[in-house]
Amino acid sequence: MITVEDLRVRFGSREVVRGVSFAVPKGGSFGMVGESGSGKSTILRALSGLNAEWTGRMAVDGIPLTPRRSKAFFRRVQMVFQDPYGSLHPGQTIDRALAEPLLVHGIGDIENRILRALAEVALPASVRFRFPHQISGGQRQRVAIARALMAEPEVLLLDEPTSALDVSVQAEVLNLLKSLQAARGLTYVMVSHNLAVVAHLCPKVGVMQGGELVETLSAEDLRAGRTRHPHTTELRSLSVELEDPDEEPSGPAHPGLGGSGT
Repeated sequence: MITVEDLRVRFGSREVVRGVSFAVPKGGSFGMVGESGSGKSTILRALSGLNAEWTGRMAVDGIPLTPRRSKAFFRRVQMVFQDPYGSLHPGQTIDRALAEPLLVHGIGDIENRILRALAEVALPASVRFRFPHQISGGQRQRVAIARALMAEPEVLLLDEPTSALDVSVQAEVLNLLKSLQAARGLTYVMVSHNLAVVAHLCPKVGVMQGGELVETLSAEDLRAGRTRHPHTTELRSLSVELEDPDEEPSGPAHPGLGGSGT
């Protein structure tokens, strides 16, 4: 579904993405992890059409992408951002936020589609006429996911979708994303600094460092510590050290990167 070959992105004289290549099968998930500034979110912005300054080759479902994207592309490919409060207009109700993609793409049956979307992300109909500041962070991210799905896309680009949420809510949102993928056959590309979160949602993980994709490995190999590149080993070690050894894993936000891979 997604092909990226020799992607390069330059900001002025600085090359921030350097020859990155990967592919994601239809209905599959690919995760990218790395420290801040490693280039992972820049790749998503190039894929999504938010950054037109790139070179290389990218394609969705075999259709080559150009810097300027068609309306049809934005119906097929949607993005969910890190900050659900920042990505929702503070002066618009949830109803308006969900209706907007339908109006933009000329899709009818707005009333029923909004109610179905709220149910699909496990939100009560009572949030429909509230404003973003009147609901919790986890509810806001569910609204952001529902909005991304309104036009029935085939691809979701997930830019740290759980990092602004507490651990218990992270687990709920990850479970929601997994169930939506299974129900709709969605293709995901997800970036995060949290190896455990990415390994839970994505069977294949790419590790970014200094704008380069230095290693691609399976989530199973990552959990088991079968890493090849020193930076991957370093990130995994840090992730394991940050896990509280006295705390029982409470859900997918703690899939466990230790040897047992709970």
